[in-house]
Amino acid sequence: MEYRIEHDSMGEMQVPADMYWGAQTQRSHENFQIGTGIETMPLYILRAFGVLKKAAAITNNRLKPEKMTDRKLQLICQACDEVMADLLIDHFPLVVWQTGSGTQSNMNANEVIANRGNRIAGEKLLHPNDDVNMSQSSNDTFPTAMHIAAVVSVEDKLVPEVKKLIETFRRLEKENEGIVKSGRTHLQDAVPISFSQEISGWRASLERDLELIALACEPLKELALGGTAVGTGLNAPAGFDEMVAEEVSRITGRKFRTAPNKFHALTSKDEIVFAHGALKALAADMMKIANDVRWLASGPRLGLGEIHIPENEPGSSIMPGKVNPTQCEAVTMVAVQVMGNDTAVGFGASQGNFELNVFMPVIAYNFLQSARLLAESIASFNKNCAVGITANRDKMHDNLYNSLMLVTALNPYIGYENAAITAKKAYKENKSLKEACTELGFLTPEKFDEVFHPEEMV
Repeated sequence: MEYRIEHDSMGEMQVPADMYWGAQTQRSHENFQIGTGIETMPLYILRAFGVLKKAAAITNNRLKPEKMTDRKLQLICQACDEVMADLLIDHFPLVVWQTGSGTQSNMNANEVIANRGNRIAGEKLLHPNDDVNMSQSSNDTFPTAMHIAAVVSVEDKLVPEVKKLIETFRRLEKENEGIVKSGRTHLQDAVPISFSQEISGWRASLERDLELIALACEPLKELALGGTAVGTGLNAPAGFDEMVAEEVSRITGRKFRTAPNKFHALTSKDEIVFAHGALKALAADMMKIANDVRWLASGPRLGLGEIHIPENEPGSSIMPGKVNPTQCEAVTMVAVQVMGNDTAVGFGASQGNFELNVFMPVIAYNFLQSARLLAESIASFNKNCAVGITANRDKMHDNLYNSLMLVTALNPYIGYENAAITAKKAYKENKSLKEACTELGFLTPEKFDEVFHPEEMV
């Protein structure tokens, strides 16, 4: 491998000749061999750095044109566009497990953008610190990148997949209208419910999750940029914070705004804790839905067997013909991971000592992993399972009419205690409710038939 010599305030470093990063990135790359090649800084963070560095350059050009010249601006913007388009991914090698402020990733972005701009210019015009990092600090850029990345990943990747699953459930509701089945509470037989009502519960849960997620994204649209090192805005020109937030909004097509208190923005991560709580709520609902589906599909002969789900792959290396609810299992494992991530995010956010939180990379990593895994698992569950759910009408009918909880319909006619006696007799002697009720003398067979209509109990 060929190398070139780069230098920073600590001296010279050998850097791979074909890479745009510089001395500070190289030091981090060598000093943090933790999760190398696997747990690198998430793609959404890299894109967010492209956004904020471009926005900062445009703002600096307006406020300090003598330093951020039109030529420098043009070069920085072109390099940032390439970062946002994922054209320079190989030049961002750093792992999550680095300094807790994300300083090395900020410098990685500065060095790559500067060196790429210089390559475009054919001469050395840009300096990573003086030009690309102008009016900024790692301490305000990383939390800004974190907020931008969180909002974009949730709104662009996660929300659309949840909406698709909602539409699938909406279709299933219509297709299954009029089908009555046994309800269940405490995993025990309960009074009847229509299958469309059961599905509507799944749909409504996801709709509420989207409302909570939208609510949680609003605080994330406040940006720390402009606070620089400790929140005072040292070395940033007056008005930089508001103008740069407007530029971020223009580039992303979202309404970001400057954080009103930069001391809070640098040290507290309460907004991302709150937002991840909304992701955890979605994970909890997906766990419930996936478990409902696999319980209802359990069998095919010895379980509930009330629905059919697509058969996607063999389920056993030893039992021929076995098929498992694998999509449901994937969803539930993702839900467990998200719940674990929520703990990491919460602990990380609690470490905002004095003027800076130094757990930001791990917070960002876990948040973005949760958003990605939820989006991908929901898309897979929808495509490979939910769209193919069909009702086993015969099994639903048999289970419904075999349910002892239908005795609830008799309460108005024979009273709660007599109804309980009827149910217990039917269960103990393996008889129908009608047989038990008439043998006990609570109702005549004709009166029983007149008042007992399970389909009307929903």
